[in-house]
Amino acid sequence: MSDTSQENPIAQYYREREERIQSNKTDSKLIAIANEFIKELAFARYSANFSWLGRPIIQIPQDLVALQEIIWSLQPDVIIETGIAHGGSLIFYASMLELTGNGRVIGIDIDIRSHNRAEIEKHPMCKRITMIEGSSVSSDVVDQVRSLCDGANTVLVCLDSNHTHDHVLRELELYAPLVTVGSYCVVFDTGIEDLPPHMIIDRPWGPGNNPKTALREFLKTNNHFVIDKDIEAKILLTSAPDGYLKRVR
Repeated sequence: MSDTSQENPIAQYYREREERIQSNKTDSKLIAIANEFIKELAFARYSANFSWLGRPIIQIPQDLVALQEIIWSLQPDVIIETGIAHGGSLIFYASMLELTGNGRVIGIDIDIRSHNRAEIEKHPMCKRITMIEGSSVSSDVVDQVRSLCDGANTVLVCLDSNHTHDHVLRELELYAPLVTVGSYCVVFDTGIEDLPPHMIIDRPWGPGNNPKTALREFLKTNNHFVIDKDIEAKILLTSAPDGYLKRVR
């Protein structure tokens, strides 16, 4: 065992944190409790209880903590999000970029409702947001996004629109190549695969047909990305289990 008696206290904090994270990966009791709890949270629609700077944000708070760590570390030039809804996530990403002093958010949705668009456009963080209405997998939309990414050194992608297998797989094929090495493609709502079928009502997706099945198929033929299990071990509660894909080559 190494002598840590003279260890710098900051270094000690990060070492102990890393040890806890790695320990979480093999703590079967903790993992089981977290997995059961996240199912109960989904049933209670817990993720719909929050706002970010005044706009509803339908996310698990632990995922937001993980994302702010990623954004602060990478300081991306562009963050792409498919699926806008109320716009809370767009505002979240834009506010993080405002703190870094650089960057733009591109939000894509097949139907940006007029009341949501109006609220986003009057928000002070809208100055860092570009919204595109249309299918995230249409060639016209993808061409617009690629053009907006020209010259970007660091690109982060977050997929959170239609959660069917085919749609997410196509999004991965189209948007993952835009992710820069060291950055992430975050695939949300992979947890659908682990929910009881009766919890998925009036949706075209469900167990066997969802973002997790899509990313599994994507990774079979793409060796540019790996699942960053450290993030999941750190936050424990997430709507994106196995969904933090880090580009490594």
